[in-house]
Amino acid sequence: MEMPIYLFTGFLEAGKTSFIQQTLTEQNLTEDGNTLLIICEEGIEEYDPSAFPAPNVYCEVIEEEEDITPELLSSLAEKHKASLVMIEYNGMWQLASLYSNLPEEWYVYQELFLCDSTTFENYNRNMRSLVVDKLTSCDLAAFNRVDENTDRMALHKIVRGVGRTTRILYEMTDGTLEYDTIEDPLPFDIHADIIKIEDRDFAWWYRDLSEDMAKYDGKKVHFKGVVLKDETIPKGCFVCGRHIMTCCADDIQYAGLVCKWKSSETLKSQKWVEITGKIAMEKHKLYEGPGPVLKITSVVPAAPPEEQIATFN
Repeated sequence: MEMPIYLFTGFLEAGKTSFIQQTLTEQNLTEDGNTLLIICEEGIEEYDPSAFPAPNVYCEVIEEEEDITPELLSSLAEKHKASLVMIEYNGMWQLASLYSNLPEEWYVYQELFLCDSTTFENYNRNMRSLVVDKLTSCDLAAFNRVDENTDRMALHKIVRGVGRTTRILYEMTDGTLEYDTIEDPLPFDIHADIIKIEDRDFAWWYRDLSEDMAKYDGKKVHFKGVVLKDETIPKGCFVCGRHIMTCCADDIQYAGLVCKWKSSETLKSQKWVEITGKIAMEKHKLYEGPGPVLKITSVVPAAPPEEQIATFN
């Protein structure tokens, strides 16, 4: 049987417990069956089961990250005959520990990241990799303790540096809620005859391309990148892209596009070039399915950019 999960992430004293308590108190999520609440982080706030609208909410604590296994999760759900699972996740644990150990029939219905707006920037400065881990897959980033002095643009930029589709919500100190309305204009002209991607904007462009590939179908682009060639790449093709760093050196990955060019055999791997071409969405052996294939019209040798690793700064 499929098991929906409401996943709540965030750091210590982010307000996760209060939010979950309020959700279970005000919204009757348990009327159709039992709810299993898995607690992976015990903070100052404690749950008050007497405030739940029904007696069919059952709490279990997992104290160690390595204890998360499909067998344990399944056994807890079976123990309480649960039809819904809510997880308060430990902010210091990697989400991969959870996602890679979910039982086969479990799926995350909604993932929410909760954070104290007054401490979030410090977490981002000192624990950037954990912040990125929690923002990467969340559906909603909710900041509490927001007032007129809160720098919403700073919070917005951090979230958008990880994902462009995450919704952002602000909970004001008076209890009112406001959704983020800051617009995110792209740093390049998507409507230009040739979309020119500056070195500093490559990471943003590649993410936008990955998230909305159809938007670029038929578009002409120009950018500087590193050539990649090996025995897996068919004749008449090469890959061109950049190494991108999302948060730290440990997560640097090469991100490139398949390029078709009749003179590709003249290119050498690891050389910098400036290329111009037209994007077509089509199947290619280097992609698992349809992907952006750049039909090259111009290739020019180029000097490496000042910053060879593309970032979201």
